[in-house]
Amino acid sequence: MKRTITFLSLVLALTVAVIAHAAPAQQTKPEHLSKQQLNTLIASAKTPTEHQRIADFYAASAQDYRAQAQEHAAMIANYKSSTGVSNDKNRTSTIGHCEYFVKSLNDLAIKSDELAKLHREMAQEVGSK
Repeated sequence: MKRTITFLSLVLALTVAVIAHAAPAQQTKPEHLSKQQLNTLIASAKTPTEHQRIADFYAASAQDYRAQAQEHAAMIANYKSSTGVSNDKNRTSTIGHCEYFVKSLNDLAIKSDELAKLHREMAQEVGSK
């Protein structure tokens, strides 16, 4: 019972840290586009401003993915040092889960950076015509 409470306390502390870390980032975020808005903008973008909006969306997405990857990396460190998880199988599984997300989220950040760069280039091309 005591180990369960310790584990739940660790999870709660991590959750609070994630929320506290994410809150300031939301204040400086560029405009949010829904999937539908993004798809419509991609389909109809003709001006440098429209392409820059898309680039800003992807750049912000890349930052968000990196922040989430860092959060999972921190969780890995915490799980490795935690004595609250008594079962090594559970600890290994949880660490593997976090490692998967670190890699996946970093890959998504790279792809989002590439899309942002492409739309910045499109904005310049359209602007020079």
